[in-house]
Amino acid sequence: MALDDRKTDFKFVGTRPDRPDGLDKVTGRAKFGADMYAPGMLHGAILRSPHAHARIVKIDTSKAEALKDVKAVVTRADFSDEVEFKPGLEGEFWNVLENVMAGEKALYDGHAVAAVAATSALAARDALKLIEVEYEVLPHVTDVDKAMEPDAPVIREGAADYSVPEGMHPNVVRYHESGHGDVEAGFAEADLVIEDHFDTEATHQGYIEPHACLAMLGNDGKGELWCCTQGHWIVQKTCAALLGIETSQLRVTASEIGGGFGGKTTVFIEPVALALSRKANRPVKLVMSRSEVFRATGPTASASMDVKIGMKKDGTITAAQGVFRLQGGAFPGAPGDFTAMCAFAPYNLTNVRQVGYDVMTNRPKQAAYRAPGAPMGAFAVESVIDELCNQLGLDPIDVRLKNAAREGTKASYGPRYPRIGLVETLEAAKAHPHYSAPLKPGQGRGISCGFWFNHGGETSVSLALSEDGSAQVMVGTPDIGGSRASMALMAAEVLGIPYENIRVTVADTATLGYNDVSHGSRVTYASGLATIKAAQNAVEKLCERAAAKWGIPVDAVKWENGCAVPSGPNAGDFDPLPIAEITADMGRTGGPISGHFEATPEGAGVSFGTHIVDAEVDRETGKTTITRYTVIQDAGKAIHPTYVEGQFQGGAAQGIGWALNEEYIYGEDGRLQNAVFLDYRIPVASDLPMIDTVIVEVPNPGHPFGVRGVGETGIVPPLAAIANAVSNAAGVRMRQLPMSPPRVLAALKGDG
Repeated sequence: MALDDRKTDFKFVGTRPDRPDGLDKVTGRAKFGADMYAPGMLHGAILRSPHAHARIVKIDTSKAEALKDVKAVVTRADFSDEVEFKPGLEGEFWNVLENVMAGEKALYDGHAVAAVAATSALAARDALKLIEVEYEVLPHVTDVDKAMEPDAPVIREGAADYSVPEGMHPNVVRYHESGHGDVEAGFAEADLVIEDHFDTEATHQGYIEPHACLAMLGNDGKGELWCCTQGHWIVQKTCAALLGIETSQLRVTASEIGGGFGGKTTVFIEPVALALSRKANRPVKLVMSRSEVFRATGPTASASMDVKIGMKKDGTITAAQGVFRLQGGAFPGAPGDFTAMCAFAPYNLTNVRQVGYDVMTNRPKQAAYRAPGAPMGAFAVESVIDELCNQLGLDPIDVRLKNAAREGTKASYGPRYPRIGLVETLEAAKAHPHYSAPLKPGQGRGISCGFWFNHGGETSVSLALSEDGSAQVMVGTPDIGGSRASMALMAAEVLGIPYENIRVTVADTATLGYNDVSHGSRVTYASGLATIKAAQNAVEKLCERAAAKWGIPVDAVKWENGCAVPSGPNAGDFDPLPIAEITADMGRTGGPISGHFEATPEGAGVSFGTHIVDAEVDRETGKTTITRYTVIQDAGKAIHPTYVEGQFQGGAAQGIGWALNEEYIYGEDGRLQNAVFLDYRIPVASDLPMIDTVIVEVPNPGHPFGVRGVGETGIVPPLAAIANAVSNAAGVRMRQLPMSPPRVLAALKGDG
């Protein structure tokens, strides 16, 4: 039997069937994080620091514990003392524990210091008011550049890892440097060199559903946890470590998820709920308020960047260098390395150097937001390229095509690219009617390219056939972007049965082997590859049953259109044997038929996109209106094109918010001033234009169907494309995000 590993003629893949979870979600049957209840359930609440940086001198919980409705109170003392502090990210469990519940110091406004479980949510909140905490307020720093100054307050001594050069401030905890060639020689060859500075503020993912969980942990060390997460195996592993229990004894089930975008790839409240449950010996539900989400969960990093690029008069880039400083809150983890590696990745550069810094400040621990770190770097680099094009009188797409990375190009961060689709996205952008459409007075057009690595990760899938020939697929990656539909389509393609005959379930941690988090644009690639392989494994067994029934060798049987058939005239004259006939007899022919696959696939394939944006600036108020937006991106192969288009549009919409309005605003006291949606303004429908999409398909050689992940690349170009459009409309270069009306107005007046 031969199974084609490079399928190109598809029956189901590439179609647009209804989403399998649609009915549950529109009727309210779908269960999200806060929708689960248990008999005897208690309600949890967390006391948070009102200071940006303070030593915790004493915590007195006695008055809260004396309340009849309070059944448990926990502090740092209730967590495992076996979690060790180690430098940098090597001490990730310790860093998570320190973030989940403060130890000696509160490190940011909103840092958890204690928690209670009571018979009602109101009683729990009232009990928090009775917990007395004595603080010694310490100097704080929330700005990345100020955190690197010699006299900056030290967040934590000894947190830096081996990569940090000697002489750096202790707040610098990781350092990255890469590149090739001689940048100084390259700058000497240029006809024009531009060097500029850019800043971006931290932004939140803006998911509508707050973090929520229901925890049950007994004194025997066995527990159950229901939570909204992008990766329940990492929740299981982390919670077990923090509470000192065996990993296998904690079963974690992922709820439906009301948005994540990278912000639910880590752990915030789940260990607290489990600790409360263990102490009270009852189930505990814990749901964050919106203010808690903003103050205590991970936004993006903020960035301070310096970029220098040299270009010849014909548009050839002769050299490029960038320094990218990112703060990731009071813990290591800001993606300064990703920013540096992604910044120049779209271009074929002979001379390039990039440096990235991970800097700690008194802010909440940052989390991923789609392509972590990449949008900031693209904003700086693509802005300088746009300015070079303007000053040299060159077409911005032609310049990018001239310098575009292709198959075989040595990437700025090291490896050579395999087959990639950047050129195809640029060609599609140039040919699109949007690019040649006339602009009205006061409008400007912006172009930007963007890059993301994509990721494979540990993956496990099981597929079971029912007696009627239908199939059940169990995956371990929570569905955050339509993966149930994509898995069903890929399984249908291999099995040759209708999409509707396949049900995809997100399994819990006790049902399936380990699965990495739904992040890194990995799900359709990695879980999809595993689903294909599991289905192929089942097909092999189906062919074995057919071969046994016909009395011929198994290699004389092949699978076509949901049936076993002889592989040729010499194999015998047998009618096609449908899957339902084989499965109907499987109990008498060898037992259940299923397929499995476990691996860590490494051929994810990098991804590129190009965005075109038109913006109009009101010169009296500084208000910016996005009038037209087009996303062109390489998807490798679009399994479900509607979902792919939705990912493209979602990245653009979030990029519009990030570029124009969204930012964390801290006061002089280090406290967050806009911790609700009323003050932290995300885009609404009236802020957005119709977002056009073009799916480019340059197959990824590392996937049987050619898939490239699409979830993250879409948020990389918007910041730069919008900034270029606004700068061209306003006639002044915008170097700081967000480009809010006051900031644009100041730039127009020459004050920015």
